[in-house]
Amino acid sequence: MSFGFEKEAESLGINYGQIGNNLPPPDKVLDLLQSLNLKKARIYDTNPQILMSFANSNIEIIVTVENEMLSTLTDPQAAFQWVSAHIKPYFPATKITGIAVGNGVFTGEDTALMAYLVPAMVSIHAAFVRLGLDQFIQVSTPNSLSVLSESYPPSARCFRLELNGIMRELLQFLENTKAPFWINAYPFFAYKNDPYGVSLDYILFNSNSGMIDPYTNLHYDNMLYAQVDAVIFAIGKMGFGGLEVGVSETGWPSKGDPDESGATVENAAIYNQNLLRRQVENEGTPLRPNTRLEIYVFALFNEDMKPGQTSERNYGLFQPDGTMAYNVGLDTLSTISSNSSDFISLDSSGTQVKP
Repeated sequence: MSFGFEKEAESLGINYGQIGNNLPPPDKVLDLLQSLNLKKARIYDTNPQILMSFANSNIEIIVTVENEMLSTLTDPQAAFQWVSAHIKPYFPATKITGIAVGNGVFTGEDTALMAYLVPAMVSIHAAFVRLGLDQFIQVSTPNSLSVLSESYPPSARCFRLELNGIMRELLQFLENTKAPFWINAYPFFAYKNDPYGVSLDYILFNSNSGMIDPYTNLHYDNMLYAQVDAVIFAIGKMGFGGLEVGVSETGWPSKGDPDESGATVENAAIYNQNLLRRQVENEGTPLRPNTRLEIYVFALFNEDMKPGQTSERNYGLFQPDGTMAYNVGLDTLSTISSNSSDFISLDSSGTQVKP
């Protein structure tokens, strides 16, 4: 059965997490991605089974250096050995296009980890240069929105003052190597924290009056684009206005605890369906309307061993058995390309259902 996109969403990727004890093997995951016509994926390690299974496929993959490895990889020789062992054996048969060095390094208060980040990125990139791979594989790091100071509207945002020094080093590295600045952006959290103060339609990309940034007159009809532009404005204030900004994670949980407002199947389906529609149209943000926004949806599967609140285990578009977690409307995208207003969805068992 295929739920594929007839019209390819070139800027759409998927996060393939593996914190579960019932997930399908990588070769089955590859079959699923190909059936969906998805061409980009991100994993949270350098799992050799996945890298081998994805060889000679059309899937571009971003791999991750775990946070606990950063201190070791600040050493150039250690980084060279790591790249030689974890990347070089699989490339170019496996289309590794990026290295995510750490994940959300600035989220906590581990200043030692923060200090390791840029030196580790520099060492890994130097290893790619030595091996002749730097033209093919970008080195960056995904950041949470906690790197920004609390302010409003998007054009007023800037990086937290205590991060200015290290952020300047990071931005300089990304500019020098022509790599993107990645952010993990979850409008769900804004709604969860203030369900009565934030418009759900604005959060879910539904029709709404939106908001206008009084300093730029830019109109925002959804929170995700406002969050992305806030990061672009912050980067510009540091003198690096030309950097590409992409979304390394965004998504919506289909289930949550009683205090997790909005974590429902209906909202998850609406958020991801509306997001996918916009990706097929290669939309940009109000600040960069002509630049398509690269987005990696979180996540491919529900992962039953993730710690934390119930929502953490329910971000998947799919159940571990390969059936859809809800009617995300993946095949509405193929209908968009044929200019039809009628579409077919699938229920969680894979059965066709009319909307």
